[in-house]
Amino acid sequence: LRVEAFRDAASAMEQEKEILLEMIHNIQNSQDMRHISEGEREELNLTANRLMGRTLTVEVSVETIRNAQQQESLLHATKMIDEIVNKLLDDLEDAKIRLMSLYGACTSDVPAGPIDQKFQSVVIGCAIEDQKKIKRRLETLLRNLENSEKSITLLEHQKSSVRQSCNSKQD
Repeated sequence: LRVEAFRDAASAMEQEKEILLEMIHNIQNSQDMRHISEGEREELNLTANRLMGRTLTVEVSVETIRNAQQQESLLHATKMIDEIVNKLLDDLEDAKIRLMSLYGACTSDVPAGPIDQKFQSVVIGCAIEDQKKIKRRLETLLRNLENSEKSITLLEHQKSSVRQSCNSKQD
């Protein structure tokens, strides 16, 4: 019982590290950073970079015991996700749809969209801990995509507002 509690605590620390890194990254890329003075922005970026560096110095690792088939499944699932991530900048919308279908394959809830059956069979071959990590990775990727889309939408809105303002002044 103590060993399992120890492993659970270490896994929770791994997840907390990921959450902290994501939060710091989101603050650095926040729209609010554009609305503060240059000095405050520089100070916040220095603090964020310092915190990011300190967070990255923490190494927590919980090893998962896998058989050869589970190891192969994990490598295959990781490769499938990495392929989509590598094509993300080429076609953002397609990458989001594909990531959502992979995520749908990892969840027990009824997904809103299609499920990638091939990916589902690969993930089922992974160890339970790996399945959880794959699902968390997909959640993080989708959340980051959503945040990126919001930032792009806000930037586009700001550009159109600036254009309208410039056009009004020219009239």
